[in-house]
Amino acid sequence: MEVTFKTATNSDRNLLLTLTKEFYQLEHLTYNVEVLNKCFDEVFSNDNLARIWIIYADREPAGYLVLTFGYSLEFHGRDALIDEFYIRETYRSQGIGKQTLEFVKTTCQNLGIKAVHLEVNHQNTRAKSIYQKAGFVEHDRYLMTNWIDREK
Repeated sequence: MEVTFKTATNSDRNLLLTLTKEFYQLEHLTYNVEVLNKCFDEVFSNDNLARIWIIYADREPAGYLVLTFGYSLEFHGRDALIDEFYIRETYRSQGIGKQTLEFVKTTCQNLGIKAVHLEVNHQNTRAKSIYQKAGFVEHDRYLMTNWIDREK
């Protein structure tokens, strides 16, 4: 199976909305087209904020990945977060996740990223195992969030 990564552009918006809807249903996240479109507008006009890739398997859309950018003294400079990572069910357990994480690592190295982070649901032991094999380690900390002026 040939796995390729296409940098998403505005012309991919409808496909991204479909993929995000699938992912948000799976993860029980609030799906809001207006908010997503606003976020896509911002990302597509400023690739210093984030990059989005559509993951293709044999030229068919198999999923997507969103990588956002930040900066951390603790992590020695520019860092990134795998904000969203979704592979459609029919494409799972075929090595696509592993290849995607390798792509992320290479991309981050090329962009001067010093560390890449992700979050995973505590009950998702399958994904956690894949991430650990790719070199991700747990921290003795909790991810905590304070929504500032949250949009519904």
